[in-house]
Amino acid sequence: MMVFLATDRSRWITGASLDVTGGSLLGKQPTLPHSPSPSFRRTPRLLNILLWIVQAVLAVLFAMAGVMKSAQPKDRLVEKPPWVADFSPGTARFIGIVEFVGVLGLILPAATGIATVLSPLAAVGLGTTMLLAAAYHARKKEFPAIGLNAVLLILAALVAWGRFGPYSF
Repeated sequence: MMVFLATDRSRWITGASLDVTGGSLLGKQPTLPHSPSPSFRRTPRLLNILLWIVQAVLAVLFAMAGVMKSAQPKDRLVEKPPWVADFSPGTARFIGIVEFVGVLGLILPAATGIATVLSPLAAVGLGTTMLLAAAYHARKKEFPAIGLNAVLLILAALVAWGRFGPYSF
C-alpha cells in the first residue's frame, strides 16, 4: 500500500510503503529533495575533529620544545639541538618562550571560546617560526632538520587554513 506523508516540521513529501501489520515505514527513509547524504553532513564534524587532533599534536610538540629551550641552561641544551651553539642563551630562551606562547594561543582561545581568532593566528606564528627555522637549517646545510620543520609548517598551515576558513569557531 502506498501512502504519501507530509509534515510541517521537516517539510518533506515522499511516497513510502506502509506495513499494515506494524504501521512502520519500509524502504527508503524520507529525505529532503536536495539534502546532502549523511556522510557529507558528517564531513565538517570529522574535519573539525581532525583539526583538533592536529592542534593537539602541534601543542604537545611545541610545548615540549618550548619548555626545553626556555628552562634548560645553554650547556645542557647544546647537546640536543646543535643549532643552539650559534645563538646566545637569551635568543634560545626567547625562541622557547615564543613556542610555548604559541601553544597557549593554539589551544586556550579555542577551548574557552574567548578571542577564538587567536588560535589561527597562533598557528600562523608557529608556522612562521618553522619557516625561519627551515631557512636557518638550509643555510647551515642541516637538511635532515628541514624535514621536521616542513612537517610542522604544513600542520600549522592546515590549522590556520581550517580555523580561518571553513571550520572557524
